[in-house]
Amino acid sequence: MQNKLGKYNPYIGECGVSVRPPARLQAALQFLDVRVVFARMEVRVKGKPMTKRRGNGEGSIFQRADKRWVATVTIGHDANGKRQRRTVYGKTRGEVQDKLTKLQHEVLSGTICDDGNLKVGEYLSRWLENSARPTVKELTYDSYEGAIRVHISRHIGGVKLAKLSPAHVQGMYSAMEQGGASGHVRLVSHAVLHRALNQAVRWQLVPRNVCDAVDPPKAPKREIQPFTAAESQKLLAEARGERFEALYVLAIMGGFRQGELLGLKWEDIDMEAGTVAVRRTLRVKHGRVIVTSPKSAKGRRLVEMPQMAMDALQDHRKRMMAEGHAGCEWVFCNTAGKAIDKNNLVRRSYKPLLKRAGVPMRRFHDLRHTHATLMLLQGEHPKVVQERMGHATIAMTLDTYSHVMPGMQRDAADRLGNLFSTAIA
Repeated sequence: MQNKLGKYNPYIGECGVSVRPPARLQAALQFLDVRVVFARMEVRVKGKPMTKRRGNGEGSIFQRADKRWVATVTIGHDANGKRQRRTVYGKTRGEVQDKLTKLQHEVLSGTICDDGNLKVGEYLSRWLENSARPTVKELTYDSYEGAIRVHISRHIGGVKLAKLSPAHVQGMYSAMEQGGASGHVRLVSHAVLHRALNQAVRWQLVPRNVCDAVDPPKAPKREIQPFTAAESQKLLAEARGERFEALYVLAIMGGFRQGELLGLKWEDIDMEAGTVAVRRTLRVKHGRVIVTSPKSAKGRRLVEMPQMAMDALQDHRKRMMAEGHAGCEWVFCNTAGKAIDKNNLVRRSYKPLLKRAGVPMRRFHDLRHTHATLMLLQGEHPKVVQERMGHATIAMTLDTYSHVMPGMQRDAADRLGNLFSTAIA
C-alpha cells in the first residue's frame, strides 16, 4: 500500500488506515531484517563464515592470478603516520606462511627495520647534520664531513642502506688503498662510517653494524721527528729579535700545541708566578675565528715556564705595544691586530725560520714533540711530562715517546749498578 507521497508503507492497510504492530512484533521483524543482512553478506563471501578483522602485524596471505602466493604484514608507521608494509612471495602457501611467520617474529622482537629507499650517502648527510654536528667540535665535524664527501660517499654512497654489506665496506677500503689513500685516511673513514652506522642501529634503520664484520684498515704508526738539542738551540738563536720569537720559545719550552699558542690571551700569563694557563684553542677558517676548549680535561692546565720564556714574553708585549696592538686580546696577532691563521704562520714565518737556521724541515707540531723528548732525555719523570703536555693518560705519553725509553732504561741500569758497586766496595 502506498501513502500520499507514493512510497510504500508496510504499516498502511488497504483502507488507508495506519496499522502499527505491537512493540514485541516490531522487535522480531527488526531481528529478522538483521538476519537477512548477514545472510546476504555470507553469500557475498562464497558461503564462508565471517571472521574478525586482523590486527596490525598479523599479516595476510592470498594467491595472485599468476598462481604465486603472497603475504603482507604491517611493520610500523613512518614519521608522517603512513603505514609501512613488507611483502614476501612464494610458490606455495606453506612457503609463504613460513616467511610470514619469520617476519612476524622480527616485528615482535624489534629486529626488523623499515629501510625504504634510503641510500648510504643520503643517510650520512642526515647523520652529519642531526647527530654529529651538535655533539662534536667543529674541527672534528670537518674531518667527518671530508671523509664522507671525498671517500665514503664516492664508493658506497649509492648503495641502499638496508642492502649495505660487509663486502661493500671491505671493497671500499681496498679501492681507497689502490687509489693512493694513506692508512691513516682509511682508518679515519672506517671510524666515521662505524660511528654513523652505530647511530643507524639505534635509530632502527638497520638491524646491525656491518663494520663489525670487516677487518679495519691498518695504519702504520706515525713516527715523530723531534729536533735535537743542538737543532733547537740553532732555531731559537735564529729567532732572536723576530716578531714571533716568544711563540717559538714557548713552543719548545712549554710543549704547547699550535692552536693553544694562538689562543693565548694576556690574562692567561702570570709574569710574577712564571706560569702560562691553557684554557682554549684557536683556529681561523675562511676568515672566521673559531675558539674551542682544549682536547680533553687534562688539556686545561697550568704550565710553569723558565725565566727565559717569561723574558721573551715581556719583550713581545713591548713589541706589540710599539706596533699599536696594546688592546689586542690575543698574545700573538698578525700585523693588523687580528687572530693568526696557522697556515699563514707556517708559510710566512716558521718555514723561512727553519731554512735560515739550517735545520731540517719539520712540522710545527714537532716543536711540541721536541719539548717532551728533551725533558725525558734530561731524566724528567714521565708523569711530569704528561701533565705539561696535557695528555689524557700517562700511557699516551709513554707510547708516544717510547723511542726515548731504551736510553733512559740504560741510564737507570747504570746508575743502579754504580749504587751497589759503590756500596760493596
